[in-house]
Amino acid sequence: MSFLPTADWSVLRKRAELLRRTRSFFDERGFLEVETPVLSADTVVDRHLEPLTTTLEGLGPPHTLYLQTSPEFAMKRLMAAGGEAIYQIAHAFRQGERGARHNPEFTIVEWYRRGDDYDAGMRLLGELCDALLGRGAVERLAYRDAFRAYVGIDPLSASDDQISAAARRHRPQSAVAFDAATVPADRDAWLDLLLTELVEPKLGLKRPTILCDYPPSQAALARLRGDDEVVAERFELYIEGLELANGYHELLDAEAMEQRTTENNALRVADGKSMLPERSRLLDAMHHGLPACTGCALGFDRIVMLATGASDIAKVIPFPIERA
Repeated sequence: MSFLPTADWSVLRKRAELLRRTRSFFDERGFLEVETPVLSADTVVDRHLEPLTTTLEGLGPPHTLYLQTSPEFAMKRLMAAGGEAIYQIAHAFRQGERGARHNPEFTIVEWYRRGDDYDAGMRLLGELCDALLGRGAVERLAYRDAFRAYVGIDPLSASDDQISAAARRHRPQSAVAFDAATVPADRDAWLDLLLTELVEPKLGLKRPTILCDYPPSQAALARLRGDDEVVAERFELYIEGLELANGYHELLDAEAMEQRTTENNALRVADGKSMLPERSRLLDAMHHGLPACTGCALGFDRIVMLATGASDIAKVIPFPIERA
């Protein structure tokens, strides 16, 4: 009966409890809960994230608005306007994402705190993870060390040919068959495939793991660090092979953001996707001055999955897209 929820009432009660604990965690640390628009003229320009769009009419010429893939842009604008420590529990939307771990509409917890450096950002994420799931202290593992251990290559120094050869060498262990339709087109696509197929399933099996120090080509809006071998100050949390959170020691350089946005749009076009707006109010805010901070986004539905032992996201939300 399609009118019924897919989540049991016991799970929905657990979900409500976890929401209360999330708010208590941030409130006890002096964070301010904020709300920002779900619908905006701006959107994150990411190679892989596809926003849902709508057309606004009746307020001047019709123009495209985007359902936000995360509240990142608006929350950083609040930080640039004097925010100290803010968090938000919001709904986010991503086109074409449906599976055991994905629903096109999902709940995200995102936060920023002025003055937090890379280490402080990872510590706060570890504390939140323990407060919600009680899994104890997290371990940190560099992206490079994870690839050395589980793939047998150095992802920072290996050539493109060495990276693709490693993927083909591990093909029997992979769920992906490398045929003409699935062979990645570039270095980052190969690295993403290796991460998904060979590295992620090994992360967070004994205790929560924060994967950190990503290749600079996967910096998104994170700062870069280092001279000879540069890494991006980006970190992700894993438990039982499940990615839960993505954080950055935030990029402050508006010109660097402009460059990365242009590069991401070029990659989108090469992938057959549409371009997204390169000018944004966030860019204006960064020119005005974004304070030094670390930010992080947590997939709340996946937290509920781990807390309840659910293997499908449909079991922790009342009405997934098929019943929405």
